[in-house]
Amino acid sequence: MPRYKLTVEYDGRPYRGFQAQAGLASVQGAIEKAVKGFCGQDLRLQAAGRTDTGVHAIGQVVHLDLDKAWKADVVRDALNAHLVPEPISILSAEQVEDPRWHARFSAIERRYSYRILCRKAPPALDWGRVWHVKKPLDADAMHAAAQALVGHHDFTTFRDLQCQAKSPMKTLDVARVRREGEEVILEFASRSFLHRQVRSMTGTLAEVGLGRWSAADVAEALAARDRRACGPVAPATGLYLVGVSYEAEPNRAK
Repeated sequence: MPRYKLTVEYDGRPYRGFQAQAGLASVQGAIEKAVKGFCGQDLRLQAAGRTDTGVHAIGQVVHLDLDKAWKADVVRDALNAHLVPEPISILSAEQVEDPRWHARFSAIERRYSYRILCRKAPPALDWGRVWHVKKPLDADAMHAAAQALVGHHDFTTFRDLQCQAKSPMKTLDVARVRREGEEVILEFASRSFLHRQVRSMTGTLAEVGLGRWSAADVAEALAARDRRACGPVAPATGLYLVGVSYEAEPNRAK
């Protein structure tokens, strides 16, 4: 069976997350329905990450096994045709030579970004795609505080109570915060993340940006290994899965 790697972009607002759920709209369900429409095949695709309700992606990666070998461009274009009018786009498709390659288990690194719009006026064009914070944020202070999170740690403080991961131990390779005009952008990279870890870290760092927390407070919260020590959890609206790397040494300058 030919295996295809797809890079996918989607607006997460209409869906109850990426993962297929009976009776609920999902990104996975929409793509699998498009496959059925394209070639009549029922299948279960595999994804690099299962984003939550309302979370977006510009670089999600999935794989699927088709009964017949098709040209990669045909797969991309046919799926996009069957996805109309869903806010989902197959950006690229390629046939994978190694049948052992897996969208989830072969991933070396996942990259997320979080957009915070800092201004009095609410967003119009980006409604549902950013977190609107009316007060100014100190992006430099947030970046400095974020460095306490980099490295191999017990991230229990930033782990959702419903998280099903076997261990709270994770290695955060990148935590960056920068300003772009009216927006503050947070970037995180790791081999894998705990459930709602990025949103939990973002909400805590926003407290630093607002002047309510210090960098030392963030370090103390991490060391507490207690969910109660976490700051407010940022909403799903500003979170994006921006890319998945399968290289031995990911390019973190992207």
